[in-house]
Amino acid sequence: MIWISDMGWVVGALTAVSTSFVGGSLLLVEGTPDFPDTTRHWRVMQENDVTFLGIAPTTVRGMMRYGDEVDAFDFSKLRIIASTGEPWTDAAWLWLFERVSGKRVPILNYTGGTECFGGIASSNLLGPITPGSFNGPMPGSGAEILNDAGEPTAPGELGELVMTLPAIGNTRSLWRDDDRYMESYWSMFGDKWRQGDWAMRDEEGYWYVVGRSDDTLNISGKRTGPAEIEGALMSTGQISEAAVIGVPDEIKGTALCCVCVPMPGVNDQDALRSELSNAVTTTLGRAYRPREILLVSDLPKTRNMKIMRRVVRSVVIGEPAGDLSSLVNPESVEELKDIIS
Repeated sequence: MIWISDMGWVVGALTAVSTSFVGGSLLLVEGTPDFPDTTRHWRVMQENDVTFLGIAPTTVRGMMRYGDEVDAFDFSKLRIIASTGEPWTDAAWLWLFERVSGKRVPILNYTGGTECFGGIASSNLLGPITPGSFNGPMPGSGAEILNDAGEPTAPGELGELVMTLPAIGNTRSLWRDDDRYMESYWSMFGDKWRQGDWAMRDEEGYWYVVGRSDDTLNISGKRTGPAEIEGALMSTGQISEAAVIGVPDEIKGTALCCVCVPMPGVNDQDALRSELSNAVTTTLGRAYRPREILLVSDLPKTRNMKIMRRVVRSVVIGEPAGDLSSLVNPESVEELKDIIS
């Protein structure tokens, strides 16, 4: 098993403990997936006959920029892939399924949290799987998707992901901050744990997490998760990563700003901005036309490879970025500041 993770994230502790529970072998590596060379992740998998790959969608999107080099490696020993950390885009999920899975290895999608030490919703390997989806609640979580009134959402309706049953792994507070703990997790629905993720279920019953609820965008009166817009941007094949944020707008209330990492070799920035803008409006409508598209070499990420949209938004609108100690690449903040100025 290999799952490159910060030990401060639930995946770090979970893999260390669960692997020993079943008598497996856990591969420990130091550093990042693409250093000292961009094939490192795939080379380590091949050299160690990895059978269980754990990976974050953001890592996949980052590795996509290196093109066909993944095809040189043998993943025939691989039998299962697990993913968590960020919402998938269809382009990234299909890239992993085709180039690493070989269209034969299932991708188990899983979402939960360090603060509840476990899963809330997951895929089920006994049932059908669609790109980026979950089959439903984890056993014992009582997971549900609720609207503002605390009622289950209808198919296609965005809502808050909650747990309705107590979990033994839930933290009992935050370090020296009981008030923040109650406000963050219990204030919205009282007796239900609010995870802070924005989710939906479709007509066929598949669940999707579309982003953090505090990242939700209200464009011309319609609430949208950033993943839907970022998926439209990624579908062009011209960028490897994207962070979509909302900025104040006098007419719409909120306007879109897209911060994107171009694929190698994409040099015509004006043509790229036009293509990205058209991709968003074609998919979501003219009201979603981005007010601004910023092109950068990297996006601020935590050590577990989650894109910090909060930091991106703070820099773009000129607010203090706050604590950056959890970032693996603080230089990306400085680059964004230089572009804005």
